[in-house]
Amino acid sequence: MKSPDRTTVAKLTDLPNIGEAMARDLHLIGNNGYQLYDKLCRVTGKRHNPCVIDVFLSVVDFMNGGEAKPW
Repeated sequence: MKSPDRTTVAKLTDLPNIGEAMARDLHLIGNNGYQLYDKLCRVTGKRHNPCVIDVFLSVVDFMNGGEAKPW
């Protein structure tokens, strides 16, 4: 899958696999990568691989105007 071009992404729903419902959920749980990770662990009842934090941080950074980071 081709990475989204920052110039074409203005909102969460412009990202692949993010629809209106998922965008609302993401707004509800916060926009800080560390908070997202903590919430994910609480909601699922398990500790996820810490690399998930990097994914969340990169998505938040991208949505705030940063460059896309391949992982």
